Amino acid sequence: MNAVDADAHLLALKVMRLTRPTLVGLGPIVTCEPKDLPQSFNRLVEFDGIARTSAEALGAGQTMLLPQSFGNIYLGETFSSYICVHNCTTHPVEGVSVKVDLQSNSSQINLLMHENKKSSVVLTADETLDDVIRYEVKEIGTHILVCEVNYTSPAGFAQSLRKFFKFQVLKPLDVKTKFYNAEMDEIYLEAQIQNVTTGPFCLEKVELDSSEQYTVTSLNTLPNGESVFTSKNMLQPNNSCQFLYCIKPKAEIAKDIKTLREANNVGKLDIVWRSNFGEKGRLQTSQLQRLPFEYKDLRLEVIDAENIVKIGTIFTFQCRVTNTAEHPMKLHVKLDTKVFPGCPYTGSADFELDTLQPGQLAEFPLTICPSKLGLIKVSPLVIVDTLKNEQFIMTKVVEVFVVDADYHQDGTFLLNKLIRYENPIDSLMQKQVQLQVV
Repeated sequence: MNAVDADAHLLALKVMRLTRPTLVGLGPIVTCEPKDLPQSFNRLVEFDGIARTSAEALGAGQTMLLPQSFGNIYLGETFSSYICVHNCTTHPVEGVSVKVDLQSNSSQINLLMHENKKSSVVLTADETLDDVIRYEVKEIGTHILVCEVNYTSPAGFAQSLRKFFKFQVLKPLDVKTKFYNAEMDEIYLEAQIQNVTTGPFCLEKVELDSSEQYTVTSLNTLPNGESVFTSKNMLQPNNSCQFLYCIKPKAEIAKDIKTLREANNVGKLDIVWRSNFGEKGRLQTSQLQRLPFEYKDLRLEVIDAENIVKIGTIFTFQCRVTNTAEHPMKLHVKLDTKVFPGCPYTGSADFELDTLQPGQLAEFPLTICPSKLGLIKVSPLVIVDTLKNEQFIMTKVVEVFVVDADYHQDGTFLLNKLIRYENPIDSLMQKQVQLQVV
């Protein structure tokens, strides 16, 4: 097989990347023809005393610029290229075959040009063989598009023509995640997505695809289904946006503490975006791993409790205790308010539970009567394993907001109470978690 100079070849190979134009700002407007729009407009305002100087150029904004080079492409986008092989002679050329490869730092992908996968064709005089190739780039770094054309000369010799096109695949997004372990096996994931491209784009979809052990609830929409974002997730260069998700283990996983400890993979983030000209890109993260749960030998959960109660009324909440140790437990539960002077509630509890085998759980109610207004904390709850004489002190059991007896569900008081108190309760206290990304 012979390789000759490109100018001496019977066939011409042209490769053009298919991409959208870019928006560029205009410099000084230069006109030379009397029929040019700025010139015509200038003649109209020439004798207008209130017209602004250079008013003929006020309407000029950005314009579209066609690609001037092979350029760069971002990870997750689709690389598209037009390949054309043309017979420049006046006689047929036989044995024409085209091979296109895309080389990266770690792989080489063969991009077939012909749908019928013919090994060779005959190009008549001035005939063209062309096609469009598309490939979703999946690796960052230098890529080389290798185009090779083989044919047979009229003398019967095999000829070869090769061209190389080098381009860079860049990272479009910077994704940072942070996990927060909450009560009741809930996990909160905060994902920060930053635009590290040179132009704006719109986040079309940001979803967390859960693994088999977990279920995911997106906290990025309002109850009516509308997004919490007002600008359709449009990100300018270097700007970022946060997304929040609530992750819960499935019921069969949550019951088995050993299985729950081993279920570290919670899912993958699936991100789809579009550039300002509609070019689509998609990325998916690797499996995200949650923070490990720190379980002691005994675990206490509050599974049913009201947020607001009236002062002087009975407040009952349901508790669940789980034996996470490897030995059985005989538990003695005790809640005593008499030993704590100034306690904002009254009530006591002193009872025993049935023996709990490893992994077993038991539920029981606790009842108090609030005696002070405001946010009160029910604690501590003392649980003793009588089999091993081991004591567990739960310093935080539940929190509840205590309001006046005449407080209405809509947040209002009776008129006589508003007159009686100089500083009525204006609004309910709201706990807000400040989220930070590392």
